[in-house]
Amino acid sequence: MPKIQRKLMAALLGLVGVTILATSWIAERGLRARETARIEVSLHERAALVRELLKDEPSSPRVLQERVAAAAEAADIRVTLIAADGVVRADSALRFEDLARLENHATRPEVREASRGGVGLASRRSGTIGIRLVYLAVPRGGDTGEVIRVAVDFGAVEAAVGELRRQLALAGAVGLAAALLFGLGVSRFAVRPLSEMRDTLSAMARGDLSRRIRPHSDDEIGEIARAINGLAQQLGARLDDVTSEKERLQAVLTSMVEGVLALDTDGTVMLANPRIREILASWGPIEGRKLLEVVRHPGIDTALRAAAESAEPLVREVELGDREPRTLLIHAAAFPAEGPRLGTVAVFHDVTDVRHLENVRRDFVANASHELRTPLTAIRGFAETLLGAAASDAMRTQLEAITRNAERLEALIGDMMELSRIESRRVPLQAAAVEVDRLTRRVLADMEPRLAQREIDARMEVADPVEAWADRRALEQVLSNLLDNAIKYTDPGGSIRVSVEARPADVRVSIADTGMGIPAEQQARIFERFYRVDKARSRAQGGTGLGLAIVKHLVQAMGGDVFLESEQGGGSCFSFTVPRAERSA
Repeated sequence: MPKIQRKLMAALLGLVGVTILATSWIAERGLRARETARIEVSLHERAALVRELLKDEPSSPRVLQERVAAAAEAADIRVTLIAADGVVRADSALRFEDLARLENHATRPEVREASRGGVGLASRRSGTIGIRLVYLAVPRGGDTGEVIRVAVDFGAVEAAVGELRRQLALAGAVGLAAALLFGLGVSRFAVRPLSEMRDTLSAMARGDLSRRIRPHSDDEIGEIARAINGLAQQLGARLDDVTSEKERLQAVLTSMVEGVLALDTDGTVMLANPRIREILASWGPIEGRKLLEVVRHPGIDTALRAAAESAEPLVREVELGDREPRTLLIHAAAFPAEGPRLGTVAVFHDVTDVRHLENVRRDFVANASHELRTPLTAIRGFAETLLGAAASDAMRTQLEAITRNAERLEALIGDMMELSRIESRRVPLQAAAVEVDRLTRRVLADMEPRLAQREIDARMEVADPVEAWADRRALEQVLSNLLDNAIKYTDPGGSIRVSVEARPADVRVSIADTGMGIPAEQQARIFERFYRVDKARSRAQGGTGLGLAIVKHLVQAMGGDVFLESEQGGGSCFSFTVPRAERSA
């Protein structure tokens, strides 16, 4: 039998039992009250009859005893005559010889009440005859002060109550049996749909979402059954979607060239695709283990911890291996972007070949530039020597062209070698506190002759002096390159505005000009090597196309970033940031 069925039957039987007990108690009290009231009425009537029979005083005490006995027999009741002082003068339940042994009745409650002229009523066990009696005492009448007390056996009431109890017990047994049978049927009918729901929910918990419940009624249980059917249908549909999504995600992760790793907030691996095993050279079980158990590399652990604590995505390179070193580019971010953090996801790119090609390219550029510088210097020297001894104007013009192009090539080679040194980290940056406003004013002062020659109005805006944590030489080169570009591409009569802004974490320097501007489709490539917006004008101005690339690499090496805002025909504004001294020191 199901537990809930036993509970329902127990509750029903308990309710029936309590009802029977309460009914029995109320019926017994009512019967006692009715019987007691009937006895009281009967005692009043019999007491009046006895008082009438004893209104005359007999000649002797023995005759009085006989008359009391006769009155008791006539009224079918026990009669006691008590004197005003409490002495029993006669009692129908005793012999005349035994009256002397009776105790004084003056203290009896019914006797005291009758002595005061009222009617006394009491019920107790008689000490004389040993049974429970109901007593009623009334004054005998006249000025004697005597009391007539009548008594009747209370056994009739107890017998009636006992009979009632037997009948109620029989009725209770029959009621309980009927309630048991009725409760068994009702509980089985009520529990059947619940058992079906239990079986269906158990099957759903095991993954079988095809089971359905047949509603047996339109009441609340039927509504619950229909709700469970709807829930099973929705869970089935969502499970299919999740399964399909998981399969698609698994297919994507399996086919990815990059390695993907997802960690929870405790640093335990939740997800890892096959590629990450190759990258980390970990062929054992990965998921469910701590990151440091999978790959013992402090750089990776530090990067992922930093990503978990940061609100912004993190990009970092780490070197793996000793004999065959590999370079990994890590893109990591905590998820979700809003709300409580659930973990960190990281994508690992093996950029070893890319970095190798970059090193080869840098070495080639550096070596080629170095090898070209010597013959180019010789060409320029010979051209300048021949220019001093030129015999004709035509020859002078040709030699001046050779010299001018040699100077351009020297500038280009110099910029290429400088960029190569920056990219290869061969230019050591010595970070220190630098007064940005003072350095900017000095660079502007150095540019003053060129500004005056082109009639360009250059002004500087600084709210308060501020120090940056940067390399003085690198910062000066960045300012020189940006100001040089602004002068080159600003028409005579234009203006340049330089502003230095102190922010909570960094210093932002902006250089805005009123030049030709840069088209929106070309702004993304403006910091590439050798890229020029107006190639003809750049050549005429003597530009190499490497100045902005050098600016970008130097700023990023100092921990900052470069920005561009421009509109074709409306001028350009180049901005860069460097860390503040008090925050970075």
